[in-house]
Amino acid sequence: METLTLAALSIEPVAVVGGMVASGLADVTSDLSALESSGWWAVILPFSGDPVCARFERRRPTVSAPRAPQRWQGPSPQSWTSSLSREEFAQRVDEIRESIAAGDVYQVNLTRQLSAPLPHDASMLALGNHLASSNPAPFSAIVELPAFGIRVASASPELFLARDGSRVRSAPIKGTTSTGGDFGEKDCAENIMIVDLVRNDFGRVCLPGSVSVPNLLERQHHPGLDHLVSTIEGELQPNIGWPELIEATFAPGSVTGAPKIAAVTKINELEPVERGIYCGAIGWVDADRSIGELNVAIRTFWVHEDRLCFGTGGAITWDSTADDEWAETELKAERLVALASSPPA
Repeated sequence: METLTLAALSIEPVAVVGGMVASGLADVTSDLSALESSGWWAVILPFSGDPVCARFERRRPTVSAPRAPQRWQGPSPQSWTSSLSREEFAQRVDEIRESIAAGDVYQVNLTRQLSAPLPHDASMLALGNHLASSNPAPFSAIVELPAFGIRVASASPELFLARDGSRVRSAPIKGTTSTGGDFGEKDCAENIMIVDLVRNDFGRVCLPGSVSVPNLLERQHHPGLDHLVSTIEGELQPNIGWPELIEATFAPGSVTGAPKIAAVTKINELEPVERGIYCGAIGWVDADRSIGELNVAIRTFWVHEDRLCFGTGGAITWDSTADDEWAETELKAERLVALASSPPA
């Protein structure tokens, strides 16, 4: 867990997720079976690290965003650095293509981490409110739990898991273009590979024959870009709850690759820093009603060691070129990093 400043420790725990503002922190655990007990939980599943499930005593609908302690003031645009240079990124694209040629993997999601010094007394609630007004996202989330190393503001467009009783749904994104741009064969191939992966993940915990794909390769518009999105649904087997569902499906296939285990192994070899919260999942669970929703933690800012971090990446397939993949990471990051940055004084 990161070293915490006195200013961070004074921040009131809060979660703004799923259209609710939650306060009154009552319990925090890494035990996913708590999501089958009672109460309303904010859930953070880091890509690397232990789960954090936080039960809150009070919640209210978000009619308007909760007031932040101050207006967001971010790092300067020039202060951001990347965990991979363009040349280092290109080398890793080539290495993934060699692994594909050898038959080890079909697709690997390669990411890089941008970071900048976090301004003094910065509030993720203020950043989250700023993103919500300037870059609204269907699966946005703000979670401030500084005593547990969690400070995050997400503008995620992607659904990892939704559950309503025994019904489950996932909507992976694969395929990105500028607004109104064309999707290519590579985009469709990426998406279909991940649909097959999610179908197989669901097949481990869903009733035989219940897994379906009601929407395939649907175009969705988001601020500054368009995505291809598919939807997979299923009916859970009896006695399957959140722990088993998450174990069968995590990490999200759209941010790993296929086959998943081999892709994650390659990610750990090639990416120089741990992803942490990035590419994990953030959301909520109402244990009393057996419902909940978890996003894929992309388009997400988080705090680590007094730095504001943001991840960006894309799927590498045999048809990938280093220049195109780098350009995609730039496209995904450009708007949000600009929103999080403050102009020079």
